[in-house]
Amino acid sequence: MSIATFTAATGVIPSQSAAATVAPATAPVSFHGVWVPLVTPFNEDGPDLAAVRRLVRHYVRAGVDGLVVCGSTGEAAAMDEYEQLTVLDTVLDEAGALPVVMGLAGNHQRDVLRRLAVFATRPLAGLLAPAPYYVRPSQASLRAYFEALAEASPAALLLYDIPYRTGAQLDVATLLQLADHPNIRAIKDCGGSIEKTQALVAHGGLQVLAGEDLHVLGTLALGGSGLIAASAHVRPDLFVALYQAMQAQQVALARQLFHALAPVMKLLFAEPNPGPVKGLLARQGMLRADVRAPMAAASAALVDQLDAAVAELDRRYPLA
Repeated sequence: MSIATFTAATGVIPSQSAAATVAPATAPVSFHGVWVPLVTPFNEDGPDLAAVRRLVRHYVRAGVDGLVVCGSTGEAAAMDEYEQLTVLDTVLDEAGALPVVMGLAGNHQRDVLRRLAVFATRPLAGLLAPAPYYVRPSQASLRAYFEALAEASPAALLLYDIPYRTGAQLDVATLLQLADHPNIRAIKDCGGSIEKTQALVAHGGLQVLAGEDLHVLGTLALGGSGLIAASAHVRPDLFVALYQAMQAQQVALARQLFHALAPVMKLLFAEPNPGPVKGLLARQGMLRADVRAPMAAASAALVDQLDAAVAELDRRYPLA
């Protein structure tokens, strides 16, 4: 979508520089607890905004601590700018006081800063930014990139360490340097290294949120602040209970809940995310199972397995 088309569609003039005027930042948010990285429901016309609202209401009622819009689970890479902004505005309108973080990915720094300026006109709790993908910058370049985003944003920057998607490894030393920036507040930890997780938690400069679903209990046990987990689309109330149990030092209860949730977590990633979670939510009447090419919908056999696993979870922990 061209800048002119985007402006006409949204009524917002996208900035051409990081120095553009942006809306004042909202009050600082603590990035703790259970955050759901929302899937983006689609229909034949584009994002299904009625289904977006239905999802947001569901997770607000479940007591989650925040929502992430247009992350990797939200298929942001398959959406144009207008679609992303439309979904963001719909979520913000429905979420009320619940904090919302917006995904911000790319490998063209000037364009990323331009989109940041557009998103920053909204009352966001933060922006979730991965390393620039494909180009594989050096550690010094990665640090400069994230610092440029943090300095341009009125909302907090959350680092998204996910090297298997970006091809860029964020070293512990680089992350600890970035933690010194006053506007870099948290990290979604998908780095896959328990040593890195431990170092980040022990340092204390960033709130560490588990981004790998099966690492949730371990990260919380180390002292992590919460989780951003696609699996929390399913029985979010149990994820909230797990987090609250860890905060209350009820480790046996948290462990019990985690082991009950683990079979569902594993199945949700048996085929590429977000196909399985969308397939399950479609069976539950929340949305259509549509994903955008080149992604493919989950197989019917996997969704059957998920249905059975969730039925067992519901039997053990009946919905209130």
